[in-house]
Amino acid sequence: MNRLILALTVSSFSFAFSAFAGTAMELQPAPSPAQDENKNSTDIFNYETTYTGKSDFQQYNGRFGEGDSLYDDLSYAHRFLITGNWYLRLGAEYERFDFGGDNGHNRLAVSGCPSCGIIGSNNGLPDHLQTVHALLAYEYIVHDHAGAGIELDPGVYFEDHVDGGAFDIPWKVWVSFPLKKDKIFGVIGAGGSLNSNPIAAPGGGLIWLFTDHLRLEGVFPKPALVYNPNDDWEFRIAGNLYYESFRTDNVITPALKLRVHDPVVQYSEDRAGIQATYSHFKPFDLTLDVGCTIRREFDFFRAEASVKTDPAPYVRFAVEAKF
Repeated sequence: MNRLILALTVSSFSFAFSAFAGTAMELQPAPSPAQDENKNSTDIFNYETTYTGKSDFQQYNGRFGEGDSLYDDLSYAHRFLITGNWYLRLGAEYERFDFGGDNGHNRLAVSGCPSCGIIGSNNGLPDHLQTVHALLAYEYIVHDHAGAGIELDPGVYFEDHVDGGAFDIPWKVWVSFPLKKDKIFGVIGAGGSLNSNPIAAPGGGLIWLFTDHLRLEGVFPKPALVYNPNDDWEFRIAGNLYYESFRTDNVITPALKLRVHDPVVQYSEDRAGIQATYSHFKPFDLTLDVGCTIRREFDFFRAEASVKTDPAPYVRFAVEAKF
């Protein structure tokens, strides 16, 4: 039951939303987009890389050994003005995980990313997961932040081989509304995909603007306490709950229950850390954060088997440009 509640919560909160301090996300007729106050970027570029150090796998008497991971994400999207503050956002995204692993018996690397220190898994789990997908969204934008919208991310989510089973359509829908004018905002939404567990679930969150410089973004999957001392700096105590499903190749592990053909794996990471963003060099935002990846999990839910790791430190660097 606890596992089901966690899955429902995280999947439901998988919609992408980040509120901006002092911005009221009220869905109402907007002024003419030609006016200066309607300043929304039309091109959005993002790149990030995250390395999580080695930690032991928990299950099956240590037969999975230990492992580290490297995550890279690259995306670009363009916003097309439809009417008022409503935009159509079209783009593409590539994500990849590389996993290193040592089951304590065979230290020969079979694949991975040697140049970046990830030697490849040899415990039977996937040594990498990746996706290439489109970004299709219809959103209500105020000062570059989405107060409501619907997004589809159709594409292939796979390990090495692309076939019909690797195609998926993760989706998100959300809306925000004021609970106390210019102070407290509520967020409700839903999300899911064909290969997620569960395939759909509802959710919500809360944004509380304490002062002009301090706010709580209690909206998953990236809740944060945010402090903006000036226009150049932003500091966060933040969490990140990442859940995504992939079609993998044959999985042959030391555990008899985890010997399956072309299964779906829902990979997840739960992180918490301290983050700093420097925005002086417009239009670029440079972000560095460090902290702890509390849990990494390979959940082969259709085979009713999963493998988790112990906590490990992580470091993340990201670049975002809006213009």
